[in-house]
Amino acid sequence: MINVLFVCLGNICRSPMAEAVFRKLVEEAGLADQIHVDSAGTAEWHVGEPADYRTLTVLRKHGIQYDGIARRIQSADLRRFDYIIAMDGSNMADVTRLDRSGVLNGKLYRLMDFAPPGSPRDVPDPYYDGRFDYVYGLVEAGCRGLLDHIRGRHGL
Repeated sequence: MINVLFVCLGNICRSPMAEAVFRKLVEEAGLADQIHVDSAGTAEWHVGEPADYRTLTVLRKHGIQYDGIARRIQSADLRRFDYIIAMDGSNMADVTRLDRSGVLNGKLYRLMDFAPPGSPRDVPDPYYDGRFDYVYGLVEAGCRGLLDHIRGRHGL
């Protein structure tokens, strides 16, 4: 099983969106029995809460259901997951600070590392500006590229 963890700040906007989009792509590719998908936040503000209603609205608009609950990333996640996919540079720095055992080597990426050339480097947080549709487009592009990368790297 290949384990993929998406990470943002609060785990209510970007990372659950990426989790849901990626899970749908994995299912459509017939790889649900080979790729496990989850998400977490680097902060604890929203632990136990559902995804932001605006995230859920955008996902439903694209025919994607999501019922996950926000959680905070734990140091055990760094060992458990094969791919830890951060939404922006700040999230990457937070995850790196959590790595006291040096287990992140080759596991931590930005989602937009897998997007087409010319894409922005970070997925911006839509919590305050409400740009959930824009973020969805970035997330979908990054998730498609990530799935292509995983398929190629693991011969799926």
